[in-house]
Amino acid sequence: MPGVNRWVLGARLRTLPAAVVPVLVGTAAAVGEADDGLVAWRAVAAMVAAVAIQVGTNYANDYSDGVRGTDDVRVGPPRLVASKLASPRAVFWAAIASFAVAGVAGLALAAATTWWLLLIGATSFAAGWLYTGGPKPYGYYGLGELFVFAFFGLVATVGSTYVQIEDVTGLAVAAAVPVGFLATALLVVNNLRDIPTDSAAGKRTLAVRLGDARTRALYMVLIVAAFGVASAVARERPAAVVALLAAFLALGPVRAVRRGATGPALVPVLGATGKAQLVFGVLFAAGIALSG
Repeated sequence: MPGVNRWVLGARLRTLPAAVVPVLVGTAAAVGEADDGLVAWRAVAAMVAAVAIQVGTNYANDYSDGVRGTDDVRVGPPRLVASKLASPRAVFWAAIASFAVAGVAGLALAAATTWWLLLIGATSFAAGWLYTGGPKPYGYYGLGELFVFAFFGLVATVGSTYVQIEDVTGLAVAAAVPVGFLATALLVVNNLRDIPTDSAAGKRTLAVRLGDARTRALYMVLIVAAFGVASAVARERPAAVVALLAAFLALGPVRAVRRGATGPALVPVLGATGKAQLVFGVLFAAGIALSG
């Protein structure tokens, strides 16, 4: 595999909507709240930081699971370390480089707003690394979904609003909830696919702990709840109701999960969930901004 392609594979592009959507929605929630309007470079820096953290987390996950042997048997796309497409050392430094990019963007935002952002950034880096890294990775104890909701829902969305207006609003918090639900659904369906291999490797994800049937139920609840909360947000920002159109894209993956898709059949479900998440985020952000 050509050098560039392997690193694109390791970046896991299908997961990037989880980083892009909260920045779009959080920035949109600042429309109408900022006295001098939005600051474009801050939105760009927030996007760079979010995407770089996501990519860094993916490389860190690849590295940690690879050296542990967790990814030796996989159903989904190959991983760099486990498939020997790259050395553990190279993947380790790819993760560090990605976090460094996020750090530079975060430093600029902190200098423009508050230095407390550095603490939030450091916590985000730690959460990304310790998902499968360190002596007791929390992803192995069924806490991955909780951290995804917190960081790719609440922290990223509210943080994107904060760097614009230097305040935390009720709208930003409310809008962060459906964003977090969809990001969590992405991880849930990923872990649903990997229940057999994770169980064999001793990786006790939430999906392994809940079992197949309850994990499928959790996925569907998260999808439905995301659209339900979005409709509630639309009471304050009416144009945000347009985000409900993304429900049509969610029907396919929900049907596949409900009908019992397993193994390789869940790979396109993961991609379809990411697409639904991205379209939802774009529409939701546009609706919130237009009503601002």
